[in-house]
Amino acid sequence: MDTIRLPFVWPGLSGSVCDERFPIRWSMVLVMLCMVLFSLVVPRMMGAAEQPRFMYGIDVLDELRCSPLQRKQRVGLITNRAAVSRSGEADYRVLLRHGVDLRWLMAPEHGFEIDVAAGELVGESRLGELMVHSLYGASRRPDVELLRGVDVLLFDLQDIGTRAYTYISTLYLAMDAAREAGIRIMALDRPNPVAPLGRGGFVLDPAVRSFVGQFEVPFLHGMTVGQLAFWLQREKFPEVLLEVVPMAGYSAGLFGDEIDGFRFVPPSPNIPDVLTAVAYPATVLLEATNISEGRGTDAPFLQFGAPFVDRDDLVAALERFSLPGVEFQPVTFRPTASKYEGRTCEGARLLITDWSSFRPFRTSVALLIALRDLYPDKLDLETNGSFFDKLSGTPLLRKMLLAGTSLDDILAAAARSRSTFDPTSPLDRLYR
Repeated sequence: MDTIRLPFVWPGLSGSVCDERFPIRWSMVLVMLCMVLFSLVVPRMMGAAEQPRFMYGIDVLDELRCSPLQRKQRVGLITNRAAVSRSGEADYRVLLRHGVDLRWLMAPEHGFEIDVAAGELVGESRLGELMVHSLYGASRRPDVELLRGVDVLLFDLQDIGTRAYTYISTLYLAMDAAREAGIRIMALDRPNPVAPLGRGGFVLDPAVRSFVGQFEVPFLHGMTVGQLAFWLQREKFPEVLLEVVPMAGYSAGLFGDEIDGFRFVPPSPNIPDVLTAVAYPATVLLEATNISEGRGTDAPFLQFGAPFVDRDDLVAALERFSLPGVEFQPVTFRPTASKYEGRTCEGARLLITDWSSFRPFRTSVALLIALRDLYPDKLDLETNGSFFDKLSGTPLLRKMLLAGTSLDDILAAAARSRSTFDPTSPLDRLYR
């Protein structure tokens, strides 16, 4: 039987690769389904203006009645409670409603219920009749033998746009395991809720590759999961059998809170809203220092400090940088968990006044420089230096901070690092 390559994306896109052994008859069915969705569904969604109604990848699959997953195909799904449809329906329920042969689920860091603290191992569990296998336990890579028991692996997780957030590392390992197992992997796309922030920070240095930095993209990568999957196929796994179900009505120029129909279900315990996702890349590097990043308080990643910090001195030092889009408020807090649990800390709170002009990486480096200058013997970039390098994606940032390098020189080094990064993706033709 003849075979063809088929892009399972919105009509007019290319780059997603199906198995070259895939029968042409089923490939033509997929083409026809995409044509039907485009010609019948999208016009219905058009309002008075030209902008289509926003739909997640799972909603697009729902409109197709999950036809690409039927014909007796066995399916596995990487997901958690945050992966819902526009109406709030869980993705796995959408699949079951259409009769998809869903064999099991896999859950990333924080577990399927999103109730496990960062860094804590996640065990196996059950969701009704479905087994939920852990991807943050004994192994963080899907078991290849388990994958060989299905025909397609679905990936549907809500990322927050920063490389150190581990869900895109799970995507990398899932694609690698699917490639080894010889099965298809289908990414159901979701918004990058902080995409308008653009790209920032250093591109990952492979010398410090880890689960908080698995592949060579900038610290702030600016892409959706679907775009990252295409990038990974091109750069790392050209033989992987990848399909991407893109969103409808999505604009990369909008923050998550600006997308009508976007539901931000907290994807981890300390990212309760889009505002925190915006602040996260500005303060997450503090995890590897003696400064609390606000875990165990009512404002994780939005406030930071330590028992040895003078809040007024810190705010005064930060104000001298005249950072765009953000102001700083002196605060006192007492974490109930994590670093400095039960101890009174002084510090500062980020008041992000203009999301569009806010520059998280610039802010992050300014915080570190201010703390370095005020508390050179207490910030401690050495004890957990290896972890700091993994979070930032390079040993260079820590070395520059220790050497007393200025903010402008550090930002220039990061820009040079990003200058060789090619982010282009087939989905760029759809998402503007």
